Amino acid sequence: MDHWLPDATVRTRHRRTAAANAADLWQAATAIRLADTRRLGRLVGWRIPGVKASQTYHELFRAYPFSVLEESEHVLVSGLCGRIWTFARDYPDLDGPADFAAWNEPGTVRVAFAHWVRPLADGRSELLSEARVQPIDAHARLRLKAVWAVVGPFERLVGAEPLALAAQRAEA
Repeated sequence: MDHWLPDATVRTRHRRTAAANAADLWQAATAIRLADTRRLGRLVGWRIPGVKASQTYHELFRAYPFSVLEESEHVLVSGLCGRIWTFARDYPDLDGPADFAAWNEPGTVRVAFAHWVRPLADGRSELLSEARVQPIDAHARLRLKAVWAVVGPFERLVGAEPLALAAQRAEA
């Protein structure tokens, strides 16, 4: 994840340990549906066009307005660009990592979302989720700071919800 937006203005990170192997935890994580998460599921459905409650987060991060930036066995990094603070929901359709890296429209941001599982030495595994937001210019930086002042305090309550559910399901 470190090469995607290393100089981001906003960074969030969540982690959850589970008494399960990496494959089982990743499988549980990729099966979480928006409907399974009350707060985050509603928020995503409100902010992103065309999503359905029955959709998994794994499907969400692999379709418009997201673009897959990196993927391997237990890793998925996706990105989107645009004016995330508006209600217009007019995100550009990015065609992969090169479009994401080249994005430079004034007044917008680039956002990278990474989700991955790593095995721990004791047979357990850890599910991690990280988001990074990078403004393109000073105007976007000001808009982002204003939005983050309102949204930021609640991020901890909302962002960890799918990880806890995935850990619980992997352990069952």
